[in-house]
Amino acid sequence: MTPSDRDATGLLTRPDDFVQLITPNGERHRDAEFDPWVADVDAAALGRLYRDMAIVRRLDTEATALQRQGELALWPPLAGQEAAQIGSARALRDDDFVFSSYREHAVAWCRGVTPADVHIVWRGSAASGWNPYEHGMAVPQIIIGAQALHATGYAMGLAWEGSDAASIAYFGDGATSEGDVNEALVFAASFDAPVVFFCQNNQWAISEPVGLQSKQPLARRADGFGMPGIRVDGNDVLAVLAATRTALDRARRGEGPTFIEAVTYRLGPHTTADDPKRYRTDTELAEWRERDPITRVLALLEGMGVDVAGLEREVAAEADTAAAEMRAAITTITDPEPMSVFDHVYAERNSHLERQRERYARYLAMFDEADGSTAGTGAAASDPDGGAR
Repeated sequence: MTPSDRDATGLLTRPDDFVQLITPNGERHRDAEFDPWVADVDAAALGRLYRDMAIVRRLDTEATALQRQGELALWPPLAGQEAAQIGSARALRDDDFVFSSYREHAVAWCRGVTPADVHIVWRGSAASGWNPYEHGMAVPQIIIGAQALHATGYAMGLAWEGSDAASIAYFGDGATSEGDVNEALVFAASFDAPVVFFCQNNQWAISEPVGLQSKQPLARRADGFGMPGIRVDGNDVLAVLAATRTALDRARRGEGPTFIEAVTYRLGPHTTADDPKRYRTDTELAEWRERDPITRVLALLEGMGVDVAGLEREVAAEADTAAAEMRAAITTITDPEPMSVFDHVYAERNSHLERQRERYARYLAMFDEADGSTAGTGAAASDPDGGAR
């Protein structure tokens, strides 16, 4: 990539261009614009990024197995997108705030959320897995694109308070077709909100290819909203780190939002309920496997003289331990009492909610009567005030 590849707004002018610092075969590609942003990343730091990606991939594999074995109701795999998530998340400060979709398990890992807390929701044992304020990360948003509005509103609040912290919204290529994302871009640009819009273009919005949704690279949409757009190789953890640091620096200096398109690929299904073989080819999958985000980092480290075999053994052992601990935690979770579903709907009880409680209690009591049980799963068994109202 050369300066001539960019137009006056700083956008890449050819759709196959993106910022890349590590090639798929592990060679270090020099870039005068983005190299300074990762000048501090030596072999040790690069090894830590590899560790993050390798452990998260192992946890993701274990989660898929748990779902197939009936321990999780559903699971949205992230395999292939490790560099996009780890590279961007490791650019954040503790006081920045993350608003994610349902696939950013690697981001949660970087924010200190335990794997068990990530998975408890997918088991159906809790409505949310962690306290957002303890980790600077909201619980995952299931409604496609809604988190972009949340991130923008939060960023506007940061600016009004005079903070130099920022927020970041993660979403997929499919979400760029949603009204919420476009409305968020309008508000962020209008109010110079310190927010980074991080789009993981994994090529498929469930079964629809990105080319059906956009005739131009998604990063070019930023130009229409009056903000910079950066198109980065999403399988290059170093390039993603550099691009995100650039965007965050701009936000901290009061210069407003940035849109990042991380070009990556979802190696697995959209969720474990999906069959990707119905809409994509084995050839396409094989081509993207050659651009794997983890193997290219290992190749670069080997070229830097690192004992890669030793590093792989060490990290693999750590990843296996993390996966075993996660499995043990998930498979021993106690199911919540049925009536607890009402506990945190409102701060105070009200007649509308009480009517629902009463109906649900009667419904549960039907099963107690059918099996002759007196212990019950009805309201009296779990209501601290002694029964349904």
